[in-house]
Amino acid sequence: MEEQFYKIIEAIGEDLTRDGIRDTPARAAKAFRFLNQGYQQNLDDVVNGALFESDTDEMVIIKDIELYSLCEHHLLPFIGKCHVAYMPDGKVLGLSKFARIVDMYARRLQIQENLTQEIAETIQSVTRAKGVGVIIEARHMCMMMRGVEKQNSLMKTSSMLGTFRTNRSTRSEFLSLIQ
Repeated sequence: MEEQFYKIIEAIGEDLTRDGIRDTPARAAKAFRFLNQGYQQNLDDVVNGALFESDTDEMVIIKDIELYSLCEHHLLPFIGKCHVAYMPDGKVLGLSKFARIVDMYARRLQIQENLTQEIAETIQSVTRAKGVGVIIEARHMCMMMRGVEKQNSLMKTSSMLGTFRTNRSTRSEFLSLIQ
């Protein structure tokens, strides 16, 4: 990967012997590996058995989970927050696992629409909840730094499963509580 970054930097016309650039291919390769570490993770390790019996049957919301991802179309970042809600059905998931699941999928080349759905489906499959709702709000550098260059644009996506899809009041409660 370092060699490829060397070629990319050379192709844009930069002097790779310049002091500030000399080690950039190695640093860029290390950063790119970190930004895409989700490919090296698996769900069993992320959840790590943190599923606990509970009588809770009311909505649980985890709001404002920060996320950082790379757009699969331009390899530019999109940055935002994820809101997750679920209706437990006998089991609850350890709180930190929601952020870890978000990170596992966000740290892959991605489009926001798919990311939202992957997170919701994964939480549903792990918890066997009555329903799961996921909303992501993100700013995309591919739209801000290039192309149309719209600095104030914000993309919102949602995935509603189970009772969040079929029960209007459940969905409305979730939406009102994250505002």
